[in-house]
Amino acid sequence: MANLIGAVTTSHVPAIGAAIARGRQHDPYWSAFFEGYLPVRRWLDETKPEVVVVVYNDHGLNFFLDKMPTFAIGAAPSYRNADEGWGLPQMPSFQGDEDLSWHLVESLVADEFDIVTCQEMLVDHAFTLPLALLWPQRPWPVRVVPVCVNTVLFPLPSAARCLRLGQSIGRAIDAWDNDARVLVIGSGGLSHQLDGRRAGHINREFDQRFMDSLALEPEWAAQQSINELVRQAGTQGIELLNWLVARGTMTGSVTELYRNYHIPISNTATGLMLFEHRH
Repeated sequence: MANLIGAVTTSHVPAIGAAIARGRQHDPYWSAFFEGYLPVRRWLDETKPEVVVVVYNDHGLNFFLDKMPTFAIGAAPSYRNADEGWGLPQMPSFQGDEDLSWHLVESLVADEFDIVTCQEMLVDHAFTLPLALLWPQRPWPVRVVPVCVNTVLFPLPSAARCLRLGQSIGRAIDAWDNDARVLVIGSGGLSHQLDGRRAGHINREFDQRFMDSLALEPEWAAQQSINELVRQAGTQGIELLNWLVARGTMTGSVTELYRNYHIPISNTATGLMLFEHRH
């Protein structure tokens, strides 16, 4: 069986990619944010995951408003990044793990999740930036499986549904006939809204409550309605659903090893959490 070693949840603001490209990690505005990833990198150096399941939301690079699946999984030999219009440099392609991808697809369908399977797939900043923050070295030292969740076009999947999706993914990883060390990344959030009357909305109190709940009580967020989560976290802050999926994958003993919370980065509350998982 595979070994699910833990999960990392992190923000994915495009401005982070611009700062990396321009070498601004040590600028006063950015240093506290980037330094927050050093403890997680040290843990990754020690645990050496081989496969990473990245739970994220697409921003129009692979799916758009005319075709927006609720849940989609990549099942490709590799995944490439492309220009999104942010001026970010394209990153090297990512090697997929097709065996785990198809195993997840078959397991989730058996669990009655209707999954869109993508044998070709572009990945945007929500996928690439977490990997760049955690593994600045090249070539990429891990194989990947993209899991895309609709957090863009209503109706959105409920928080409870996303937690159950994570639980199903976790059971599938546990049953995968491979001895690989697997890490799950939940990408997005935290509270922010980019448009409308609440543009610039940040809710520190809610963010802290949400982060507190993930370690011991993920059901707290799963009980909230989508409308309530949007009210608290903002229209784009609903990306926290990706964190909830990632947390749901860990069905054994879960220990929060580290967290960092920093505001603002490009009008966004950014968060980072590291969870260790043991059966």
